[in-house]
Amino acid sequence: MKMIRAIVRPEVADVVGEGLAEAGFVSLTKISVFGRGKQKGITVGTIHYDELPKTMIMIVVEDKDVDEVIKLIKYKAYTGNFGDGKIFTSAVEDAYTVRTGVKGL
Repeated sequence: MKMIRAIVRPEVADVVGEGLAEAGFVSLTKISVFGRGKQKGITVGTIHYDELPKTMIMIVVEDKDVDEVIKLIKYKAYTGNFGDGKIFTSAVEDAYTVRTGVKGL
């Protein structure tokens, strides 16, 4: 299993979530976050915004589904401008359902 964390623009988070659901990936977590990327924020006139609002989408999928999920996120979150986001993947050893205690996705 892999955990995919995608940090995207807030205005595309719902589009990404809907795209994942349509593809059969219905379980995910969305969190409002603030941060900055390589451009270190933005300057508008005389005001510098050091950290910008973003949305982090977290989803755990089977290894065989990682490429499909990443491709979908990249497609749905793309605007072509700085700040479109970043996607991170990491290994997940185990997952447990709290209510039932069942191990696995």
